[in-house]
Amino acid sequence: MATFLYRLGRFSYRSRKLVGLLWLAVLVAAGTGAATLSGATSDSFAIPGTESQEAFDLLEERFPEADLNSASARVVFQTPEGETFEDPDNRAIVGDVLDEIASGPQVARIDSPYDSGLISGDGTIALAEVTYTVDFYDVVDLDDEAREVLHSAAETGREAGITVELGGTVLEEEPEISNELIGLAVAAVVLLITFGSLVAAGMPLLTGITGVAIGVAAIAAGTGFLDLGTTTPILATMLGLAVGIDYALFIMSRYRHELAIRRDGAEAAGRALGTAGSAVVFAGLTVMIALSALSVVGIPILTEMGLAAALTVGVAVVIALTLLPALLGFAGRRVLSTRIPGLKVRDPEDDSRPTAGRRWAGFIVRRPVAVLAVAVVGLGVLALPIHDLRLGVPDEGTYPPETTQRQAYDLTAEGFGPGFNGPLLVVADMADAANPEQTAGELHATLSELDGVQTATPPQFNQAGDTAVMSVVPLTGPDHEDTENLVETTRREVGERAEQSGADLSVTGSTAVFIDFNKKMGDALLPYLSVVIGLSFILLMIVFRSIIVPLKATLGFLLTIGATFGALVAVFQWGWLTDVLGVQETGSVISLLPIFIIGVVFGLAMDYEVFLVTRMREEFVHGAQPGSFVTVGFQHGARVVAAAAIIMISVFGGFILGDVSDIVQIGFALAVAIALDAFVVRMTIVPAVLALVGSRAWWLPRWLDRILPNVDVEGERLSRYLQRENDHVPTTAR
Repeated sequence: MATFLYRLGRFSYRSRKLVGLLWLAVLVAAGTGAATLSGATSDSFAIPGTESQEAFDLLEERFPEADLNSASARVVFQTPEGETFEDPDNRAIVGDVLDEIASGPQVARIDSPYDSGLISGDGTIALAEVTYTVDFYDVVDLDDEAREVLHSAAETGREAGITVELGGTVLEEEPEISNELIGLAVAAVVLLITFGSLVAAGMPLLTGITGVAIGVAAIAAGTGFLDLGTTTPILATMLGLAVGIDYALFIMSRYRHELAIRRDGAEAAGRALGTAGSAVVFAGLTVMIALSALSVVGIPILTEMGLAAALTVGVAVVIALTLLPALLGFAGRRVLSTRIPGLKVRDPEDDSRPTAGRRWAGFIVRRPVAVLAVAVVGLGVLALPIHDLRLGVPDEGTYPPETTQRQAYDLTAEGFGPGFNGPLLVVADMADAANPEQTAGELHATLSELDGVQTATPPQFNQAGDTAVMSVVPLTGPDHEDTENLVETTRREVGERAEQSGADLSVTGSTAVFIDFNKKMGDALLPYLSVVIGLSFILLMIVFRSIIVPLKATLGFLLTIGATFGALVAVFQWGWLTDVLGVQETGSVISLLPIFIIGVVFGLAMDYEVFLVTRMREEFVHGAQPGSFVTVGFQHGARVVAAAAIIMISVFGGFILGDVSDIVQIGFALAVAIALDAFVVRMTIVPAVLALVGSRAWWLPRWLDRILPNVDVEGERLSRYLQRENDHVPTTAR
């Protein structure tokens, strides 16, 4: 591996014009494909094999005339104090608002509160439902004009003197890339400080942006053939930008070291790729394994997100190994020059002067037990809140208080009860029932008498008379534990009574879908962990020729995950530091996070493990003594690992500034996890453990050593290859 990458680095450096033109052609081809082949994105939340999904499929089959899956908007009205909606003036205002909405495009039906009876008991809150012609799975297909008319109509009502707030799926707009630019700006500053050179700092940014552009363009082109979600490009951008910059950062750092001790740029590029490039390859493979393994969960949206992000990471790896050396060829020795006042260009791996990294490593080596104990106990304390972890799916009740969605949610709960924000849809298949109408009536009576039910609507039959639908409004909100218990009770107890009458009962609706989603995620957690950790453990054994190092890396990762979820509970469930961080307490952690964060963070954490420990193993293989290989290897890798971590924290931390709670939680979790894993686990616990075990860290049973392929990530074979090449060069040519 190292020898191949060495040759690739020299070739890319010397053939920089050819390599540059090839990547330009790839970029143009990807952009052309995105412009000509891209189709509409989809927000399909299908969960195959769940009861709620099967019920939706049955409804589509038996109720083709209905619009049960259509995108909708909820318009909530509130009168001024002392007035009601029986007043003619207020009635006229409601009519004007709804007429204006009806004039917009793609409106299928409007249910006025005066027709549906959705007016609160005191007459001060009224609710209208607007149904559109697009499916709620594909709400991004709704015309912008339709949303504009909706908001304009709400403003008309407000100007007339009543409160009008909006909720529903149609208010969900396609996410845009904006906060990532904050991380990009921070990355530029970190790279300038790290390298002290505009040329050197600009190259990782250029290669990172190029990789993301190609990856996202390929995803856009793929929408013409596949159903890809609107969040897929966002995830690909977030991860592709972070790892693309990081991978180029590691290779650039090694290249500057090689260039500082050798004049030949091609040789420096070859040696940089032969050493740091090997770590990039295996770090990238680890990330791609973790992301691709999301497909084992069995949820299409997770599968597509994982595969798309893995594709972007793969592009970032190839660009770092080919385009970066070509750019280095164009730049020459200018990567060692600086014109920035106050910054100095230093060899990042210069051993002649003490650095903060070497002093920190020396401190750990002298007191490994104490350092290890403090770090592990500290992470353990941070993980304590995890016992109160409650998973859920954020709804409009978790939006910031100033948003119209949150105010509509609160007004609905005030006027009609919290359960009205997430009614259940009970579907009864009567195809085998002897008396469908009688059976449906009995089921309706049973549902109405259940604990936790506020109301249940009478059954509505389809045209064939073989399927009935009933809407059940719980006493509690969609994210309440009692609502989840009600769904389970309905499926178990009422379902058994339905079976006795020859009917088949199922529960669906958004609340039931999210409950099934939570269960699906929980059931998939162990298989997913087994796949990710198992494959990555094997990969790390191949890289490090060790059992202890992969074991330590995995256990350290588990500490990171525990502490991260402890922080999530403390902030988003308990409300700690919400004012300081500027985030909203949600009462639960989104159920997508465990598997998603485990996959992403495991891959990224192994990046730092590979980059940092590879340098330590390289020193060990080249003759360094126990203790020395830890301090010297740490010094060589710590500066760029710290810079890479700060860049990733900045990219992910930008998402905390968003308004949507699930995006905020993802950004917070990724930023915290990277900070803990990089600075506590990889840069504190890892050197402490290696200092304790010494040379035994690289022990591998002989039989296993013979089985595993030797990829030479530390460059030992490369050194022998270069020595042989040097021996064959005539003295006059040296």
